[in-house]
Amino acid sequence: MAEIRNSFLNNFKLNNKIALVSGSSSGLGLAMAMALARSGAEVIINGRDKAKLIALQQQAAEQGIQLHYLCADLSDFDAIDKAILEIKSNYATCDILINNIGARIRKSLQDFKRDEIVSLVQQNLTAAIYLSQQVAELMMEQQWGRIISISSIAGRLARAGDSVYPVTKMGLEGLVRSLAVQYASHGITSNGIAPGFFETERNLSMMRTPEEKASHVQRVPLKRWGKPEELAGAAVFFASEAASYINGQILTIDGGFSASF
Repeated sequence: MAEIRNSFLNNFKLNNKIALVSGSSSGLGLAMAMALARSGAEVIINGRDKAKLIALQQQAAEQGIQLHYLCADLSDFDAIDKAILEIKSNYATCDILINNIGARIRKSLQDFKRDEIVSLVQQNLTAAIYLSQQVAELMMEQQWGRIISISSIAGRLARAGDSVYPVTKMGLEGLVRSLAVQYASHGITSNGIAPGFFETERNLSMMRTPEEKASHVQRVPLKRWGKPEELAGAAVFFASEAASYINGQILTIDGGFSASF
């Protein structure tokens, strides 16, 4: 029985896989990167603050985990081009891509400036399209790959005063399905994760008062926010052979929030 169990669990191992997690210097991105590394992958974390990336690399090393880093703004097309060249030079390929870059501006549509709309769409959607296209070229060379895009329950559940962000996240879910159909014949799958309320620095900073956070907690059937580590396992699953026949799907992880009304 133990041999059967262990052989099945081998499907979740990511040994010898190169993984790039964009926007992974904190929060959900960092949690997913650490989980991939603990599962055997060679993980490249990404952010714009080199000193922070080096510190994270050192902290991981103290836990016996090796992380590589790519200091680049992957919401910028030129930076993506340079990053792809660096990945090809240093690692030859990229087996797993997690699109996790995202920004949020909470205001009514009439209060948005034109440049703010363009910037938000670029960071949350357009950059992911281009990065996926470029990484998929590497994946096609080996006829294997996993693309995982981090959406949000806000893509399906709009709220007043948060008008552009949901548009970008629903667009990202469209990208998940488009990539799934486009690249499946090359052994590449595309899936997404739609998080609900998680205890990340960014989310907590948006709660102006303890009462505001409490009101959000009360709307979640589990009566608490999620911890980043509680989402990371889904990323490992989608990246693994255990999910080899899952393609074009969005997994919602929100403590039951979107199941209630």
